[in-house]
Amino acid sequence: MSVLQTFADWLVQTIGTSGYTGITVLMAVESSFIPFPSEVILIPAGILIQRGELSFWLVLLASTFGSLIGAYVNYYIALTLGRKTVNTLVAKYGSFFLLSKSSIIKAERYFAQHGTITTFIGRLIPVIRQLISLPAGFGKMPLILFTLWTAFGAGVWSFILITLGIIVGENYTLLHQYLNQITLGVVGICLIVGLCYYYKHKR
Repeated sequence: MSVLQTFADWLVQTIGTSGYTGITVLMAVESSFIPFPSEVILIPAGILIQRGELSFWLVLLASTFGSLIGAYVNYYIALTLGRKTVNTLVAKYGSFFLLSKSSIIKAERYFAQHGTITTFIGRLIPVIRQLISLPAGFGKMPLILFTLWTAFGAGVWSFILITLGIIVGENYTLLHQYLNQITLGVVGICLIVGLCYYYKHKR
């Protein structure tokens, strides 16, 4: 716990020093193909909001904007290079970014079956969050729709993590407990939304 608290304190100080620009840059990295958990960015930002050092709405705006930038990176990579080239690159270098060819194929199949709502739901699910922009690019999803659904999903996820940081504060024991519960809850909600969407279109 002492190591965890030291690390968490360092994150809070780092986010506080870099401010809204730092949040935007880090969330852009997190949203691209580089594995970087958004929890280590937004929960410390929530703690700083609780202290009165940052604005809730500006943090939410910076986070959503950064997520959108990272998503654009993946989208345009897939749109420009195409599925075959991206799969070749992932096969060669994917292990450096915790990506696999099978995960790309699964994300693409899921996207093809369920359309634009996948972009929103995908932004709320760990791991898929970074991958979902690739099949959107492969499928040449209209940029306006991609932007709207990505911003909506990223905004909801950011809102949840920021609020968690505000409520729990620096009680890192509770933080870990609530984060697991919230992650499971969000995945459960996504499943419900996905099932409702599926049965609506099946009917």
